[in-house]
Amino acid sequence: MKVFMKNIVLLLAILGIRPVSADVNVFACEPEWGALAKELGGSQVSVYSATTAFQDPHHIQARPSLIAKLRRADLLICTGAELEIGWLPVLLRQAGNYRVQPGQPGHFMATEHVTLLEKLTSVDRSQGDVHAGGNPHIQTNPHNIAKVAKSLTATLAKIDTTHTAEYLRRYRDFDKRWQTAIRRWEKDAAPLKGVKVVVHHKSWVYMMNWLGMKVVASLEAKPGVQPSAGHLSRIVSQLSIEPAQMVIRAAYQEGRPDRWLSERTKIPVVVLPFTVGGTDRASDLFGLYENTIANLLKALE
Repeated sequence: MKVFMKNIVLLLAILGIRPVSADVNVFACEPEWGALAKELGGSQVSVYSATTAFQDPHHIQARPSLIAKLRRADLLICTGAELEIGWLPVLLRQAGNYRVQPGQPGHFMATEHVTLLEKLTSVDRSQGDVHAGGNPHIQTNPHNIAKVAKSLTATLAKIDTTHTAEYLRRYRDFDKRWQTAIRRWEKDAAPLKGVKVVVHHKSWVYMMNWLGMKVVASLEAKPGVQPSAGHLSRIVSQLSIEPAQMVIRAAYQEGRPDRWLSERTKIPVVVLPFTVGGTDRASDLFGLYENTIANLLKALE
């Protein structure tokens, strides 16, 4: 009997079907998607996040521990748009998990469910860390989270039909709370409209569009390439003509260039969580946006 049951479990794994009594094992490439899966799945999901808010999601090592986690996953949730191009294909190949391969129900890329900005017609490595399909940092606009949540709910219901009603109930509850929170955040953030900023990396295009802010300079002359002294000096000169009110960087980014610029221009540096876990207050999706807006408004005072 034990041999028979073992063979049944093996067959189910090969077919991409999991026993209905088990949790949906979620492998999230970034913390925001792990947090969203938990909001929508509740006790029906078990979530593992491959990265933290203090790691650059572009540059992650495909460690054996990540391969082992992905091998057991029922659902893979990543940003996509080539954000994880340097490590996710290796994980998928080494894990050999049919359920989460491209084209399968357990393969979910968040950027496929929103409209991407900054699409490029051609890309080469001399341009730095750029993405032809569009800027992948969609999580800086909560309206994108709402769109992804709707699609992710449908995916959870497809993978785990036993708990479809629960996923739909949790989605309706989340969406109601989320839309209320967006209206509050947009009201609170009204003073930020038109504010000019310097960014460390081109991570904030969706937030800029959402809040009506304007990027006047980027510390990285090429995305993903550390700024040179010459480039930073040119920004100082530029800001004497077109001043900015703050310098923005993500929690995972090294802060020396930002501090250097701040010391010479007297422009405050604002460290934003960028994703869930980036600050103590950004412990979930709601805290992520509340802390982001609070930090931006504080820099205006």
